[in-house]
Amino acid sequence: MDFVIRPAEPGEYGTLGEITAQAYLRDGLLDFGESDGYLGELRDVAKRAAAAEVLVAVADREVLGGVTFVPGAGPMADLAGPGETEIRMLAVAHAARGRGVGEALVRTCTDRARAVEGCVRVVLSTQSSMHTAHRIYERLGFVRTPGRDWNPLPELDDIMLLTYELTF
Repeated sequence: MDFVIRPAEPGEYGTLGEITAQAYLRDGLLDFGESDGYLGELRDVAKRAAAAEVLVAVADREVLGGVTFVPGAGPMADLAGPGETEIRMLAVAHAARGRGVGEALVRTCTDRARAVEGCVRVVLSTQSSMHTAHRIYERLGFVRTPGRDWNPLPELDDIMLLTYELTF
């Protein structure tokens, strides 16, 4: 299946938000299921697009998946510091998995990072159970950075996000 990767259009925000939410729900990545507060963030593509670059993979006008590319520090950055860009909320529709969509989205982000003046590194956070994503990151040269692992909800000490980086 051929697909293109490009910036998301406003008319696609709802679809991508639902793809992202369903990916997290189906993969059991939200501690509280449909009542998880983070679900609203996953669905709010317009908010992400106002502060970062949201990219989609599209085939025959169908959104297959998307990712948020954060070009530096700012409201969408969890980790990015000086000289770093960040990848967030990578998600591929269940029916489109196994076709290289996720890897293509990550490659596009790393290509964009190389074009950002002064960027020396791409960083990202991931859950320990996201094994398919870890394989993509490692295949593309990302390495684990355990010293940057962090807990987004300190009141729940059982949540720890793993971090990866790709240095140019």
